[in-house]
Amino acid sequence: MRDDGGRSDRPGWSVRLLAAATGLLVVGPGLGPGFVLANDMVFVPRQYPTADAFGLGSALPRAVPADAVLAAVTAVVPGDLVQKAVLLATVVAAVTGAAALVRPLVGGRTAVTAVAGLVYGWSPYLAERLLMGHWALLVGYAALPWVARAALDMRAGRAGATARLVLAMAPAALVPTGGLLAAGVAVALGGRRGLGRAAGSAAVLALPWLVAAALHPGAAGADPDGVAAFAARAENWAGSGAAVLGGGGIWNAAAVPGSRASVLAPLVTALVVALAAAGWPRVAAGWGRGPAVALGGLGLAGLALALAGTVPGVRDALAAAQPVLPGAGLLRDGQKWAAWWVLALAVGAGAGAARLAAAATTATGAAAVSAVALALPLLAVPDLAWGVGGRLSPVAYPADWERVRAVLADDPHPGAVLALPSGAVRSFGWNAGRPQLDPAPRYLPRPVVVDDTLVVGGSDGGAIAVAGEDPRARAVAAAAADPVALAALGIGFVLVERGTPGAPPVPAVAALPQVVAGHWLVLLRVPGAVEPAPPSPAAVVAVLGAHGAALAAVVAAAVVTGGSGWRSTALSRAPRRVTVCARRNRGRRGRG
Repeated sequence: MRDDGGRSDRPGWSVRLLAAATGLLVVGPGLGPGFVLANDMVFVPRQYPTADAFGLGSALPRAVPADAVLAAVTAVVPGDLVQKAVLLATVVAAVTGAAALVRPLVGGRTAVTAVAGLVYGWSPYLAERLLMGHWALLVGYAALPWVARAALDMRAGRAGATARLVLAMAPAALVPTGGLLAAGVAVALGGRRGLGRAAGSAAVLALPWLVAAALHPGAAGADPDGVAAFAARAENWAGSGAAVLGGGGIWNAAAVPGSRASVLAPLVTALVVALAAAGWPRVAAGWGRGPAVALGGLGLAGLALALAGTVPGVRDALAAAQPVLPGAGLLRDGQKWAAWWVLALAVGAGAGAARLAAAATTATGAAAVSAVALALPLLAVPDLAWGVGGRLSPVAYPADWERVRAVLADDPHPGAVLALPSGAVRSFGWNAGRPQLDPAPRYLPRPVVVDDTLVVGGSDGGAIAVAGEDPRARAVAAAAADPVALAALGIGFVLVERGTPGAPPVPAVAALPQVVAGHWLVLLRVPGAVEPAPPSPAAVVAVLGAHGAALAAVVAAAVVTGGSGWRSTALSRAPRRVTVCARRNRGRRGRG
């Protein structure tokens, strides 16, 4: 079955409906009232433009410029609606993007374009990162097929391709890893002709976090123990290599769907990989050998990075680089880079399904091939449905949070907020005990200091404490038992969060004057607090200038594109047999 005769690289309506249905099925209960608070995914009713949101605070700019963007958006749109729109759009964009990317290679056949869309948008990678709460990384993941399309346009010299590339890369650039993933796709598929523009576009969009990281005193090194803590892990009998081949293998066992432990999961992975291998000659015929080799090589590079932490010798070298090589911390959670592999896998699987369907001698046989190929991604992670088996269910913030926010917004007492008990990860009773990041840094209108040490369960069943990189958090943690020392460090309030594991504050801190005494939160005032020193004017100018440059690039790209859409001639090169068939069909219609 075809839509539009295969002449456009836009997905047909049937694929768009499939993508919408997939999005609704995956996000499922998360669309209900409230917020989905799971591991690193913390949305709040309104996020405030604090210094950390722009990369001017003491925390590393891991969520720059994502936090600044959310601060701007939630000033207009309630945060719960923003979260639901982001989650739904991410899944829909992943499915439609992969389908559109493979469409010209398969003559517009809806069933096989849907295979590519589901391999990419209904994948262990998406399931595990969703459970881990890495929503901004998944936004970048969803953008990769669109980046690939624009890069291929640029490689072919199509007008306006650079502007479309910037727009496609912009969502990925919300966080550093997403921006680097998009840059890899753009550079690989843009070819020699587009190398400078692809690299330049990626660099401009990365300026907000690049400049902030360069000015951060803790950005020079990371804890080497993080390499072992965040290494890819096995999910079943086939080991970590097979897990990553299927798009899984995340370091956190609690963020893995139960189906990944099945004895059949590696067999499904083998079938999907074999399908992609069968389709790769068709990819080379459709795109040309250069782009096919580039995407295949990028996918293999993603596999290598994903498994680096599991290989003796390589793991040791990576650990040794952490404290001395700036940016090496980006490689600790290596499984993130498997996104490149999943993109190549989806393209190959769609092309492979088309090749096998074309080889079938009957229409019934071709339909059976397509049906089996469509079933494979669903079998790979069947419990992705309905919020990964209902694990992504929304909750409401207790009223205490709004009370504390209002007090801090109006109280003239100076100082930042120290959140206790120590630890960035919480497990609140009001959120059914689910692990989640402390929402205070995003919910409250003042800078919030949290202990950024992360305790990770080791592969041997033990725990690994990965030291944080926030120098101010270390200094405040050392003074947490002394209110006078806290005041001197610019801490004006202590927020005690109840209903979550952790030691209570020491008596000297617990005796501080209470400002809010709620069931879940207690806010204490620290007398004599000084106003924390603001960032230097030079740093403010540099960081805000970087944000402005990135925003200007996106606005300029939008103006140049001018709503012309994503129709592409660069991607319309298809295998000769498909092209001839399309011409014959057009000829028959013309004679009719």
